[in-house]
Amino acid sequence: MRILLIEDDPVIQKVLQKSLSDSGHRIDASDNFSDADQLWRNQPYDAVVLDLNLPMSHNAQFETASGLQLLQKARQRGDTTPVLVLTARNRTEERIEGLHLGADDYLGKPFELAEVEARLHALTRRIQHKSEEIHQVGHLVLHRAQRRFSMGGDELILPAREFEVLWELCSPSGRVVSKSVLSEKLSDLDDYLGNNALEVFISRIRKKIAASGATIRTVRGIGYVLEVSSS
Repeated sequence: MRILLIEDDPVIQKVLQKSLSDSGHRIDASDNFSDADQLWRNQPYDAVVLDLNLPMSHNAQFETASGLQLLQKARQRGDTTPVLVLTARNRTEERIEGLHLGADDYLGKPFELAEVEARLHALTRRIQHKSEEIHQVGHLVLHRAQRRFSMGGDELILPAREFEVLWELCSPSGRVVSKSVLSEKLSDLDDYLGNNALEVFISRIRKKIAASGATIRTVRGIGYVLEVSSS
C-alpha cells in the first residue's frame, strides 16, 4: 500500500515510518497541516494515518491546526481514502465528531505497531469488498479480500513493488494506466520511480505471468494495460 503518514511527533513518525516500510508499504510522511494537505491533494493513497494536533506549517510552529480539519477538507472534495486517526485523547465527543467528518477508525496512543498495520489492512479490505472479490485475466486471478494473486491455482508471490504494479493494472484490467500514475503510486518523497525503473518492473512481471495467458501491453506514449494475450 501507499500510505500518507501525518504525525508531528518526530519519534512516533520515525518509528511508524520504519515499521510500515519494513512491511513493504510505501510511505510519504508529513509533520504539519499545510504540507499534508498538499500531499493529500496531489498524490493517490491507499490509506492515511492522521494525528489530530498539527502545526500549521514549518514556519508557524506555534500556530496549530486540527487533523480533523484536514480530514473534513478531503471529504468535502470527494476523497474517500480510508483514514486511521491516531490520538492520545479518548473523549467520546471527539471520536463522534471525527466519525461524522469521515474518519474510518481511531487508535489511541500509546499503541502497538502491529495493531496499526492490522487496522490499516482492515480499512482497505472494507473498500475492496465493495469491488469484485475475484478478478481474472486468463489464468491470472486477483483475490482482493486476501490481497493476493494466483496463477493456475498456485499463489503468485511478488515483491512489494511488483505486486502494487500488478494490483493497479488489475483494478480493473482492460483500462490503460498511465506511467505517471504508476510512478506516483510506487514512489515516496525521496525515491521517485522514473520511467526506466518502471519499465524494469513491468518486464519482470511480464515474465512471471507469461504462462497465465495474461500480458501487459505497452500503449506508446501513455502507459500500460493488462489484458488476455492474443498469442
